[in-house]
Amino acid sequence: MIRYNQQGTEWHNGAPQKASRDVDKEAGRNGTIAYQILNAHRSQSDDGIFHIRFDALVSHDITYVGIIQTARASGLSEFPIPYAMTNCHNSLCAVGGTINEDDHVFGLSAAKKYGGIYVPANQSVIHSYAREELAACGNMILGSDSHTRYGALGTMGVGEGGPELVKQLLKNTWDITPPEVVLCYVTGKPRKGIGPHDVAIALVKETFGKGLVKNKVLEFAGPGLEYLPYDFRSGIDVMTTETTCLSSIWATDKEIEKYYEIHKRPECYKKLEPKEGSYYDAIITIELDRMEAMIALPFHPSNAYTIHEFLENADEILAGVEAEAAKKFPKAHLDLRSKVSDKGVLADQGIIAGCSGGIFDNIVEAADILEGGSCGNGYFSLSVYPTSVPTSLALTRAGKTEALLEAGAVIKPSFCGPCFGAGDVPANNGLSLRHTTRNFPNREGSKPGEGQISAVALMDSRSIAATARNGGYITAATDIDYETEQVPYTFDNEVYKKRCYYGFGKADPEAELILGPNITDWPKMYELADNMLLELDAVIRDPVTTTDELIPSGETSSYRSNPLRLSEFALSRRVPEYVGRSKAVAADEAARRAGEKPEKMVRALGAVGDAEELLKNTQFGSCVFANKPGDGSAREQAASCQKVLGGFANICYEYATKRYRSNCINWGILPFTLAEGDGFPYEEGDFVFVPGIRAAIESGQEEIPAKAVRKDGSVSDLTLYVKGLTADEKEIILRGCLMNYYAAQNKSC
Repeated sequence: MIRYNQQGTEWHNGAPQKASRDVDKEAGRNGTIAYQILNAHRSQSDDGIFHIRFDALVSHDITYVGIIQTARASGLSEFPIPYAMTNCHNSLCAVGGTINEDDHVFGLSAAKKYGGIYVPANQSVIHSYAREELAACGNMILGSDSHTRYGALGTMGVGEGGPELVKQLLKNTWDITPPEVVLCYVTGKPRKGIGPHDVAIALVKETFGKGLVKNKVLEFAGPGLEYLPYDFRSGIDVMTTETTCLSSIWATDKEIEKYYEIHKRPECYKKLEPKEGSYYDAIITIELDRMEAMIALPFHPSNAYTIHEFLENADEILAGVEAEAAKKFPKAHLDLRSKVSDKGVLADQGIIAGCSGGIFDNIVEAADILEGGSCGNGYFSLSVYPTSVPTSLALTRAGKTEALLEAGAVIKPSFCGPCFGAGDVPANNGLSLRHTTRNFPNREGSKPGEGQISAVALMDSRSIAATARNGGYITAATDIDYETEQVPYTFDNEVYKKRCYYGFGKADPEAELILGPNITDWPKMYELADNMLLELDAVIRDPVTTTDELIPSGETSSYRSNPLRLSEFALSRRVPEYVGRSKAVAADEAARRAGEKPEKMVRALGAVGDAEELLKNTQFGSCVFANKPGDGSAREQAASCQKVLGGFANICYEYATKRYRSNCINWGILPFTLAEGDGFPYEEGDFVFVPGIRAAIESGQEEIPAKAVRKDGSVSDLTLYVKGLTADEKEIILRGCLMNYYAAQNKSC
């Protein structure tokens, strides 16, 4: 049971109580664990903004190439803080010829040249390595992956797009307005069969839909923590990303002290707890003893039910999933109701993997459930991906790998692929049960534009194992009899010492940076012009648009080192016509810069003024409208691909996450919003003219009058907003992108 209460809460005598009316919220927040850490990492300023410097950075092999290329173009000489580059996303090296391994070679050469940490393919997934080797109580880590969450270990993790890591590499700051803090008060003890994903899915269900914790910090404390091993805590913590919170942090205790002792870093532990009188803006009560086994159905982790509720109403619930799929993907036909029979609901696949599923305790208990049983020889299959080689070693030494193999499970190397559609792709109309982080459309690798579609439901590893033992019929782990006990974990990092490159503090400027043929520089980007003309090339009216829809994951990940080639996939599974339309707009803008008079621009500008005169100082770019874009991944390419194709703005009611809005700004894309309640009756092919946009950004004007020009030539007024830009963000937009901003700084030095 999870309950959210939007009331001010104070911490007194180790427990929450309703805040007094005269409470000093600002002073009270300073007592929270979150603000203790934030205040220790902020640069002093009087502008009301937190300017944060991190203790370490982490990236994986679909983000670090672009980050280093951007930083290199902006004057990078060496990494100023530990920067770990893992190779856990494009590990297969099976798509696009040599390009994935070329990225890995680039990563190692960059580690040698700039002084970084390089973790070879299949050694560890990004967040496992950070937990094992980089986390420390009271520290902060910034990662170019949205699931950068190490709060259970006393480390505030933040997931952002690559440009924010570039800022840290160039000794600049991550800038945020002071966030609200929500207390997650944990009570009770989970019963056997309940795992971290059950708690996490219930938490996402309670908070996501209403935006209750968006851009806030979740702080976990309470008597229930003593019943949660560190792996259980980390399994909940990594999923807080799906609530759209900014970050997370947990009180630390003897269990976390034990973690650091086991991982041979006892000096990294210190006790963290709220101070007396700490103030929280809201409270979430998590009653562990009342938790049920959960399932999150397509197409979001918040689309959640108890497994019992789902099984009782499976036909009706799955009909709703099919209807949503038909609306989103008219070329494909998702048939899930055929899996319902008198025996239950039959799944096709089980996957336990990644930073949420592949951790030691999850796999141990899954092995215990399956011991002496069988996955069967039908359509159902089970794959298990331990999160790191040290985890694999510990499972093997404990006999758990043997138990899984004997039951028919397949053990695979450390790899994030099943989480984003690049591993264990099910058959058409398959239903895959996964203890991974997301079940957005296409995260299982289907291609609905080509008639291929399948679906992912999220479940805890324990219930996945129970399902496997039951022949693939969905089963709650709380409904079966099994014996389990916590197996002591022994961390052996000798393999890391043998295979990883530890180069921090050892930068070699003479080392060669090895660039494969797919690794390309960014195209030239121009400063913001006086005026802006936008063509609406994608209008998406879904309640929420994910970054997976803006730039698909899966095999497209292989092209993230090549901005031009990757941009061909932008919105390809949502608005396939977008790329062609944007390219046509970019061609017209290039023609305008060359002194020509593109017919489309002349027609649109002629509707609002003197086209001949306006052509001289009006930039022409494509634009995406979506109600609430950017939920999900931190991938900067969701914004950079728009810019590469000639995109200059997004228009929406709100941005789903801070990180997507930051990505837009860092790539020089105007983050326009509309007032709530304003209709947006315009369609693809209509235009938006924004006069005086450069002057408006320079002066800090937040309400910006614009004109909408329909395809039929009619004109109407439109009010756009650009709220809350920092001084640096204004300058980045004026310069055209973050790289131009740094290039201008270097030129003036």
